[in-house]
Amino acid sequence: MSANTMDTCTNLIRNAKKIVVLTGAGISTESGIKDFRSKTGIYSLAPEYILSLDYFYQHPKEFYQFAIENLYHPEAVPNKGHEILAKWEQEGKVATIITQNIDGLHQRAGSKNVIEFHGTMKTATCLNCGKNYSTDEMLSRMETMEDFYICNNCIANNKLEQYIKPDVVLFGDTGTWFSMAGIQTILRYMQEADFVLVLGTSLLVAPFSTFPQYRRQGVPLIIINKGETPYDFGQDTYVIHESIGKTMEEINNQLHP
Repeated sequence: MSANTMDTCTNLIRNAKKIVVLTGAGISTESGIKDFRSKTGIYSLAPEYILSLDYFYQHPKEFYQFAIENLYHPEAVPNKGHEILAKWEQEGKVATIITQNIDGLHQRAGSKNVIEFHGTMKTATCLNCGKNYSTDEMLSRMETMEDFYICNNCIANNKLEQYIKPDVVLFGDTGTWFSMAGIQTILRYMQEADFVLVLGTSLLVAPFSTFPQYRRQGVPLIIINKGETPYDFGQDTYVIHESIGKTMEEINNQLHP
């Protein structure tokens, strides 16, 4: 990373008032959470079908075991990247964070306006009656009940047995997990942004990967990611292939000497 690139990015952020931030697994790896698509990511442990809706229905116990072991990280704590984004939001720079992550670390760092595009592992919901369960409650059920994934409320009301699904997006969920109103809200944020910051995502998974395309012409895009993305050589785009926490801290120190 050149000093000129860093200076340019710092000045752009200094003058921005409506930053839209898009984050992926790369910002959470610095909190000890495995990402999905790197050589050491979750997909090196199991293929995508384990995180599919079909697999959930066919093997709910095995699905929950995998999800709890690999997707639920209550012990993880926010890192410098999360904390600086929360600080910039408090200073009136960050308009919203749109994240692929399901770990809740942005909120734990203090960010308020967070859109969890792929859901959250903090809760689960009955697919029939809509009753909510905390993940800690599901853990307790797993230890004490054989069919822990069946909703008690539905059984008590003589409904057909219905599964309790973690509130995360699974493969095969397309079209059912995020409302058109929610998509329109995201596109409005993109249109209103005076700056777009991408942190720790390869921008390969649609529709999340399409969001930078909706920014207005001339609005700068900064990508801080260790790997390449399809947007790296676009107009008004600045790319930094470095640690997110280290880079964000350096920019923040220049903003607040």
